[in-house]
Amino acid sequence: MEPLQRVTAPTVDVLSILLESAGPVFGLEIMKRSGRPSGTVYPILERLERQGWISSEWEEHTDTQLRRRRVYTFTPEGAVAAREVVARAQGAS
Repeated sequence: MEPLQRVTAPTVDVLSILLESAGPVFGLEIMKRSGRPSGTVYPILERLERQGWISSEWEEHTDTQLRRRRVYTFTPEGAVAAREVVARAQGAS
């Protein structure tokens, strides 16, 4: 897992939402809960996944007509690191 080079307020928002969630979270939910646009949220999710903080998979809806959606969850190391980043950011504000 790579460390984050730059931690912005939107990144802290995304990490916080993922930490608060009991299970996998889909991108639209992160956008709604954070108030951040897709052009902010999805690049953050992509970067977090590329650096090994989170993983994602397609959630299939075979029993409904909902479209499939990508859900995100922390890797074990990513969850530990995210708690540290969020705590540091909250302590700084």
